[in-house]
Formats: sequence, C-alpha cells, structure tokens
Amino acid sequence: MPGRRGRSAEPSAAFGGTRNPGRLVAFSDAVFAIAVTLLVLDIRPPEDFRRLFHGLGALWPSYLAYSVTFLMIGQIWVNHHVMFDHIRVVDRLLMFLNTLLLMDVAFLPFAASVLADAFHSGHGERSAVVFYGATIELAAILFNIIWAYARHERQLLGATIDDTGARFVARRFRLAMIWIAAGMLVGAFLPLLGVAVIAAFIPAYWLPIRGELGRRGAAARGSPP
Repeated sequence: MPGRRGRSAEPSAAFGGTRNPGRLVAFSDAVFAIAVTLLVLDIRPPEDFRRLFHGLGALWPSYLAYSVTFLMIGQIWVNHHVMFDHIRVVDRLLMFLNTLLLMDVAFLPFAASVLADAFHSGHGERSAVVFYGATIELAAILFNIIWAYARHERQLLGATIDDTGARFVARRFRLAMIWIAAGMLVGAFLPLLGVAVIAAFIPAYWLPIRGELGRRGAAARGSPP
C-alpha cells in the first residue's frame, strides 16, 4: 500500500498531541542565559579595601563555584542542543520533563552559593559538595529520561540521526550520571577532591559524541568542498 512505510506525521505514542520544538528550545535558551547571569551576583567585593588583594584572594570559593557552575550550565546547554537537534516534535510529557530540567538548572546558582559559603565558613563543606553534586546529578538523570523517552521507538526523533548515533548519545548521557555520582561520593569524604572530580567532568563532556551529527553531518563531511 502506498505510504505504508512512511512515518506518521502524528506519532501514535505522543501524549496530548505533538508540536514543533522551536518555542521549547527558545524558552530553554532563555532560562540557561538567566541562570549563568545570576551566578555572578553571589560574588561580592571585599569590605576591607585596605587589604584589597588579600580580600580578593579570600574569595576563591566564590570564584571556584562560579567558574565550575558557569561551565557546567554551558555544557548542559550544549548537550540540550545535541538532543533537540534531533527531536523533530515534542509532546506534553516531553515538555513537562524539559520544564523539570530547567527548574533544576535555575536552582544551580543557589547550589553554587551554598558551596561557596560552606568553603568560606569552613563548615559543612562535605554536605555542600553532596548537595551541589545532587543538583547536577538530577539534571543528568532528567537528560537520560528525556532522551530515552524521545528515542523510544523513534516516536519523537527525526531522520537526522540513526539508531547507532542515538545509542552513542544515550551512552554519553549515562556516563554523566556515573561521573557526577562518583564526585558526590568522593566529596562526602574529601570535599575539594569531590569538586575536582565534578569539575574534571566538564572538559571530558565537551568532547564530541560519536554519531551526534547524524546523517546531515555525515553528508556534509562526505560532500566536496
């Protein structure tokens, strides 16, 4: 029968119908931008300007929390685009899951503030690292749930990525959960080392994911200059 092999315009498993993901991505970008902007508000100038350099140096926990969290949110933003480069439509459940992810991202400036204040005071560092890591771990869990739901029977994915590429993306997202959990565990005993483990995750996760460019990327690489 004609069109039997073609994909339906309305995925049968969609919850509440499907929509173009454009507005979802634009709203998500706005939340990411606001979250990274809020981070700098927690860094306040030292009160004693007679020992300015000493005061600026004493702010190292704020610099640490700011830099790690800014790069982490940037990394989350990049991988959010990796997902939505290949999600052709969204349904109400996926929009809800994405809202939970954005709620967690918007919470990261507070978690970073708790981390910085704990190291400033010298008390509660282990709990602060676990709390900070748990906030990032929740984002990693939600990434895995969103991608697993989107690629289930390819109901929401487009033709820009094949099944092999989708599996490689899923594998990278699973690695995030393990890595951040390891940083939390280390931080429960050695706080600074735990932060270092979480921070080491950032450059590793910026590496390209095999197959993330999908068919369009493969076609571009194979095309003549």
